[in-house]
Amino acid sequence: MRSGPPVASYIVSDHVFRAPKGTRDILWPDSARWRNLVEVFSEVVGSAGYLEVIPPMFEHVEVFQRLGEATDVVRKEMYSFEDKGGRTIALRPEQTASVVRAFAEHRPALPYKAWYAGPNFRYERAQKGRFRQFEQVGVEVLGPTDPHLDAEVIALGWRFYERLGLRRVTLLVNSLGSAEDRVRYVEALRTHFTVDQDALSEESRVTLEANPLRVLDSQREADAPLIAAAPRMLDHLSADAEAHFAGVTEALDAIEVPYTISPRLVRGLDYYVRTTFEFAAEALDAAQNAVGGGGRYDGLAADLGAPETPGVGFALGVDRTLLACDAEGVFDAPAAAVDVFVVDVTGGDEAVVLTDLIRVDGLRADRAWDGRSMKAQMKAADRSAAALAVIVGEDEKAAGTVIVRDLRGDSGQETVTRDQMIQTLRTRLR
Repeated sequence: MRSGPPVASYIVSDHVFRAPKGTRDILWPDSARWRNLVEVFSEVVGSAGYLEVIPPMFEHVEVFQRLGEATDVVRKEMYSFEDKGGRTIALRPEQTASVVRAFAEHRPALPYKAWYAGPNFRYERAQKGRFRQFEQVGVEVLGPTDPHLDAEVIALGWRFYERLGLRRVTLLVNSLGSAEDRVRYVEALRTHFTVDQDALSEESRVTLEANPLRVLDSQREADAPLIAAAPRMLDHLSADAEAHFAGVTEALDAIEVPYTISPRLVRGLDYYVRTTFEFAAEALDAAQNAVGGGGRYDGLAADLGAPETPGVGFALGVDRTLLACDAEGVFDAPAAAVDVFVVDVTGGDEAVVLTDLIRVDGLRADRAWDGRSMKAQMKAADRSAAALAVIVGEDEKAAGTVIVRDLRGDSGQETVTRDQMIQTLRTRLR
């Protein structure tokens, strides 16, 4: 007897399979919107000298264990497996560790400023804006400890959201202090929560044992009073960490990037020290409004085999960011896949040449197939949402002309020579 999950869980009908739970197919125009978002991101961070890195989608599991054995990402959410060579491999749950591993392996010149875009994988409960395969864009910088670099990284995320047209994004910032500060703070939290741990939710009592910092992330109502009364990290900073955080906020003030200091803000991975920050979309439900964040991780490079090399960066969630764009009515998906639709009622040979001429000149063009009628081809042109149609019949073919017709507005049509076609199209598309 065959074992495994019920057939209904992954088959729609007798012969049609569905995407695995927590994944989905992204079809046009949503796929084009994704690609446009990455293009905007590359332009924003490229203006600051960040260069793209493309790490592998899976790594030796030890790379991601550096994220912290007590984190849910490592304990519960990683997709890991043994490959045919007996090595334990994990699909990447995030890309910071991969980028830093690449830095440790290749040792590029400092400062190393990199950006990335691509999918990550976590086994967690799928919900709106959160999937088991999810896309992120992000930056990482290795080398300097300068607080102005932290501010540059934060500002790049802020400017990116501005470029998308988002106006209801809030920036939250905090400092987790040095590694030593963090140890002291974690013990202060442990003491605080342990005294009244019976008042915590069952989930937070488990979290308390593994990592008291993570209790601060709880959104459960039972935990709220104890979290509100918990010690503040900012009250446990060393003088050096306090000066570093002041340098970050003063730089953000100087470039007029608005922020709110959030003393309870911690990040979900254990490698963060000093600066930590998060972007929240006010247009989304408060429980699911984090659209990105990051911070400083000065010890990660050494953990992955490089010399001690400070680092700072962020990752922004593409799905949540696009949901925020939807909520604010900005950064729409493209309305049309092509600019021009060629209608050929001479048998189709003319369309071969005309579509190629238009594409070679850099415009997007499509056509109908299978020798369809003029009426059917015009319907296809309307469905394409192209702005213009180029029409050629036997008379136009004999005269060496084409008809250029407006499909969207009321500017009518005109007959032009083939030599005039491209210029006419460009003029009308402006």
